[in-house]
Amino acid sequence: MADSTSKVTRSNLTETRKNQTETVSPPPLLYQAADLAGVRFNGDKPWDIQVFDTQVYRRIITQGSLGFGESYMDNLWECRQLDELFHRLLKVDVEKHLGSAAKLRLAFEVFRQNIFNRQTSKRAYEVGKKHYDTGNDIFQAMLDPTMSYSCGYWAQANTLEQAQTAKLDLICRKLALKPGESVLEIGCGWGSFAQYAAENYGVKVHGITISEEQQSLARERCAGLPVTIELMDYRDLQGQFDKIVSIGMFEHVGPKNYPVYFDSALKLLKPEGLFLLHTIGIHATSLKVDPWIDKYIFRNGKLPSAADLAKVLNGRFVIEDWHNFGTDYDKTLMAWWENFDSAWPGLSRHYDERFYRMWKYYLHSCAGFFRSKQGQLWQLVLSKRGREGIYRSLR
Repeated sequence: MADSTSKVTRSNLTETRKNQTETVSPPPLLYQAADLAGVRFNGDKPWDIQVFDTQVYRRIITQGSLGFGESYMDNLWECRQLDELFHRLLKVDVEKHLGSAAKLRLAFEVFRQNIFNRQTSKRAYEVGKKHYDTGNDIFQAMLDPTMSYSCGYWAQANTLEQAQTAKLDLICRKLALKPGESVLEIGCGWGSFAQYAAENYGVKVHGITISEEQQSLARERCAGLPVTIELMDYRDLQGQFDKIVSIGMFEHVGPKNYPVYFDSALKLLKPEGLFLLHTIGIHATSLKVDPWIDKYIFRNGKLPSAADLAKVLNGRFVIEDWHNFGTDYDKTLMAWWENFDSAWPGLSRHYDERFYRMWKYYLHSCAGFFRSKQGQLWQLVLSKRGREGIYRSLR
């Protein structure tokens, strides 16, 4: 955890500023919306919101989730159990209860996010520069030794490393990898799957990423293995492969590009091959993404619904298996938070307090997202219709 001196300072500041504002009641609209979630402003529960500056109320009403997140980054409010706060707010879809201003924001966001293709080839690298290139020191401190930046599989795991290793092995077994096979990884991250599959299953992996920092570290980690790592957009891929895997990349594709993405996979996959898609999903189709997440974390991202996937896969791929273990992402995110927070004294030499609060908000809000069941984690195993092999589902 962060050093004790900083904790005492934050605690004292929280109490002092809380005493200055607790007599100012929130507007009735905010009070009623929070009440639906069992949340209070300046209450005594660990998931209650401690307001340090009353401008927070105005920013929530006028800017919604963006104002809520930015005012947290600006240290205008605090919460002892941020993950549980978001679990409660998202469980009741609190933004639906914020009146006409929220409806206008929704209409604007739907228009802004859907009028243009926000995930074109030219824009594909934006999320790499904005998020994945933040700094390998951040991700090396936060992630487990495999450097897996996606949901772990906790069915029989007790630690983050065990959960991530179990996830990697589950993917290899679902793909029925055999020595000497060629595997394409669309979105290879820092090389976790490529390294594991090459070392343990004897396959050749061709990985692509849109992050220069990921490419550099992945190449270093996979040195000496039959692994190539290229800085490339999936639309530029050529060749054919025995198996294809994509872990936590599809969230960056965007609905306008779903047909191109799956048509590319069809072209690249051999007739008897298998394609495993590991992606975050959302419980119901939505035309917008959270504006705070879009601005500060995953630029131009968009989560698919089950209906989105079923529609685009129809007539393209056979769905051999669809596995949901979204609740495991809650546990994964909280493990990442513990690692990040423990490493903060060293990281704070290169990143400021506002970055700390942004990262804390990111990890805890996402944990609440999955805990509320709005968020899902899916692994789909797909094949071409002409494939003769019989597929047996694995867990």
